[in-house]
Amino acid sequence: MFYSKEVNDNKQEYINSLQIVGSLSNLFSESKVPYLYYRVSEKIFCSSFSANDLSRGDIAYDASKNNIGVGIKTFLRGNSKTLQKIAEFNKDRELYKDLKAEDIARKVSNLRNNRIEFANRVSSVNSAIYHCIVREEDNFLIFEEKMDLIDIEKINSVKQKNNTITFNDSISEYSFNLSKSTLYKRFLTINFLEKFEVKIFENPLEELKNCYEKMESKKVSSPKIIDTIYLPLYGKNKVVFPKSGLNQWNAGGRKRGINEIYIPIPIKIHQIKPNYFPKRDIPFNMHLPNGDILNSKVCQDNSKALMSNPNEALGKWLLRDVLSLKEEEILTYEKLQTIGIDSVRIDKIDNENYYINFSQIDSYEEFIENFN
Repeated sequence: MFYSKEVNDNKQEYINSLQIVGSLSNLFSESKVPYLYYRVSEKIFCSSFSANDLSRGDIAYDASKNNIGVGIKTFLRGNSKTLQKIAEFNKDRELYKDLKAEDIARKVSNLRNNRIEFANRVSSVNSAIYHCIVREEDNFLIFEEKMDLIDIEKINSVKQKNNTITFNDSISEYSFNLSKSTLYKRFLTINFLEKFEVKIFENPLEELKNCYEKMESKKVSSPKIIDTIYLPLYGKNKVVFPKSGLNQWNAGGRKRGINEIYIPIPIKIHQIKPNYFPKRDIPFNMHLPNGDILNSKVCQDNSKALMSNPNEALGKWLLRDVLSLKEEEILTYEKLQTIGIDSVRIDKIDNENYYINFSQIDSYEEFIENFN
């Protein structure tokens, strides 16, 4: 597990931060159960434990540290055996919509496992856990358990009732909602690692006003990310062309390195964000989700290619480490579909530093549509 191995100072900072946020619960609810927004819990976790924040990428983990991937969840304690959402498969509906219940259970389980294995490669981790902040009246409780792959060979007790398919494997109980394309897992929250009180302010808005007045004269720092775009990992009509883009290594002409690729930059990106990247061939730092940094630049005619220097570094990471393709294996759009991503998100910090993360199916199209 993760939490018990952290130093006490980090754990105390984590508890204090959660107590502060929980104290503001009356801004959102009149319940005696403290409220916690899941995005806030992710930020507090990463800040307190100096973990890598993976929440910008559409992968199975929200954070990582010491080669451990962490899925952070917050939910009500209830009867200590609640079903909680662990994955959505809206974009994969065509892969299972006409199958029988048992085949759907296997297909969805396979898709879930693919996503976890993909996240392992992206973030360079070798194990994973669920870190849960469980909420009850006046308290937060910390619970952790392993994030196991679903044992597809041992799937049993498959039952369908209306739009819900339930099944077990050798470890856990799952439920798949057909109408929502959502997979749930039952969490048996019994042995807690920590329990602490949360005192809820009766009038949190007044408390915030007092804090604001004290800091009014202080300079507020600007956001770290100044802009964001999405780039497709494919060409026109959602085709990964066999001799360009992520298959550039297979192009004709001169001899090419086996890992030689580029990420396409559609002309539309330059039209709506003309100054997003530095000018052609001017180097900048591309920060990867695993913490590595690639020297990168925009290349080729019409600045249509995002590449690394050395040229094969990007392909080594993306084709081999992340997508797990064999040498001389052509990348297809179908391969991207199986892991639920077809785009990358590029966050701009300044003209010398950019962060790259993977993004779910149709992210590029939705970005262009929303921009328009």
